[in-house]
Amino acid sequence: MMRILYWQELDAAQRGAALARPAFAARSDIAAVVTELIATVRAEGDAALLRLTERFDGVLLDSLAVGPAEFAGARSHLTPVQIAALTRAVENVEKFHAAQQLPPLSLETSPGVRCERISRPIGAVGLYVPAGTAPLPSAVVMLGVPARLAGCPRRVLCTPPARNGGAHPAVLVAAQLCGIETVFKVGGAQAIAALAYGTASLPKVDKIFGPGNAWVTAAKQQVAADPDGAAVDMPAGPSEVLVLADDSARPDFVAADLLAQAEHDPQSQALLVTPSAQLAIEVAAAVEQQMATLSRHAILVKSIAASRCIVVPDLKTAIQVSNDYAPEHLLLQVRQARACLSQIRNAGSVFLGDWSPEPLGDYCSGTNHVLPTYGYARAYSGLSLLDFSKRITVQELTPAGLRELGPVAATLAHLEGLDAHAAAVERRLSALENPS
Repeated sequence: MMRILYWQELDAAQRGAALARPAFAARSDIAAVVTELIATVRAEGDAALLRLTERFDGVLLDSLAVGPAEFAGARSHLTPVQIAALTRAVENVEKFHAAQQLPPLSLETSPGVRCERISRPIGAVGLYVPAGTAPLPSAVVMLGVPARLAGCPRRVLCTPPARNGGAHPAVLVAAQLCGIETVFKVGGAQAIAALAYGTASLPKVDKIFGPGNAWVTAAKQQVAADPDGAAVDMPAGPSEVLVLADDSARPDFVAADLLAQAEHDPQSQALLVTPSAQLAIEVAAAVEQQMATLSRHAILVKSIAASRCIVVPDLKTAIQVSNDYAPEHLLLQVRQARACLSQIRNAGSVFLGDWSPEPLGDYCSGTNHVLPTYGYARAYSGLSLLDFSKRITVQELTPAGLRELGPVAATLAHLEGLDAHAAAVERRLSALENPS
């Protein structure tokens, strides 16, 4: 049963505990194992990947790469309705992300001083798609579409193999729809190591994207901290949702939304924050009722135990609690949902009103479902087209521009005690005044 907590009855420490996430498994023992796995992959390359795949995934592969025959046969395992759904998701995600393209920026900040900003795609990106308790073709769409739109020339996808030695057909069909031709059957921390450092089969990439378990997360953190490794998309923890609802919300809708995220992982967290004590009671009961019918019941028993309903005195307090928690997914099921949006400061993605269930964002509305979790929404944004490119600034000065602005730079350089900085400007100013 979801616990019901009354905000006004809690002291500061209890309020902090009410908004605490489950202890994320970034433990020292996991970090040590991941360090060893990364070192093994760096030292032994493909041989290590094949051995670790047999150890962790229970399958001995002849080749890490997905071949043409496996790609070609993937569609036969999906129904036309499933393929159409994936196609529609790709189309919507493409529409939303194509609109995020930044035009080049060019302006004169002073006469004769032109500053510009241009964009360039990241040269090689690694896209990681888990396949542990469920295949995630939606993750392929969320990573593959912006990578293609950004123009990243090398797009490498890694996903764990099934016990039959193949990649999940839905993952391969999604990859085809996103224009991804290079797929490797390798998962876990070893896949992150291979992408970060390269092997004979897997090319080294510049940046790694995608969700994963505690081992994958630890591996991403370690390779990102290594100058010889690879950058990563964002910090991440288990999935989470906060539903902010008033007494106009339907308890069965709210319960379904909480369970939709709680089923991801035993460490997933679902919170209801509401001014209505009656709604909290009805939602808690509906969660119990609906949970009993769901296939991932064993996971839900654990995740719901770490979830709770928080009863607050009013809507203003509810919004404050939500901003303090900074949820990955925020559902506003209140009478004037859009009117509340201006008060939301911290959230990965927001779903307005009773008819905007979170799975639409997971799959096909068009927004990206790779979002900051574990409170990182206070400082990080969800994945976008910009994450797959770099913004480069350019400046160009005419002689007149240097003559007018150069003394400012020289003065500031001397102020900081950086004589060589000043000299690089002053030599040019001297040359303008005394041309040889």
